[in-house]
Amino acid sequence: MVDLFLNHVLVENNWDQDELNTEREIVGILENRILMLFFASAECEKCRKFVPVLNEFFKRLKDPAYIEYPKLLALIYISLDQSEEQQERFLKELHKKVLFLAFEDSYRKELQAMFKVKDVPTVVVLRPDCSILSLNAVQDICRSGADCFRNWQESSELIERSFMLNEEFDDLNLRSATDPVRRIKYKTEDDKRKKRWWKLWGKGKDGHEEEEEQDGEWNTKRKEGDKGTWRRR
Repeated sequence: MVDLFLNHVLVENNWDQDELNTEREIVGILENRILMLFFASAECEKCRKFVPVLNEFFKRLKDPAYIEYPKLLALIYISLDQSEEQQERFLKELHKKVLFLAFEDSYRKELQAMFKVKDVPTVVVLRPDCSILSLNAVQDICRSGADCFRNWQESSELIERSFMLNEEFDDLNLRSATDPVRRIKYKTEDDKRKKRWWKLWGKGKDGHEEEEEQDGEWNTKRKEGDKGTWRRR
């Protein structure tokens, strides 16, 4: 999926319209994500009616106000507008986390031909490896809403690594975001062994003082030549 846009500039639909024009930026925002390509035009009445539905769908999956962990999903608007003014007007109606290609980028037309888009609105859904999940998911989004993503995720075998257990990583130094909570709720064998060890040897200051006192008594009896059995007092 990343390869589709590596040699192009993606623009964020925020107030500043920040450009993502380096390989690192493109990879960072598209890698290991399901990609939605939204082909539409401001002149299309069906497109304008679909925008609120698409915004709600995207918001439910990406907006921290609705979901604690944003899903691995990216939405790119592929404009089929006749003028830059039309594109700008349409972008104002779209969610601020949507990406888009600049109007002057002819790659918009190449993508239209690549995915054989003839009607709008069209939402092409791609797996992370660029294979096609759906040639047009508009009806699915209208009918099922955010539940679509679960089906897409299962079909693409997408892994949300932030929720993987620490033992599942090759690098054991990596920890998931939920690891501290998991270790509290589900005690591991290491935790249990440590707990038993501390119970055996004593905890805190009192435990150390008791050990020191015992050591002192043992040394004294050795000096006095007491060869009897040492007993803990």
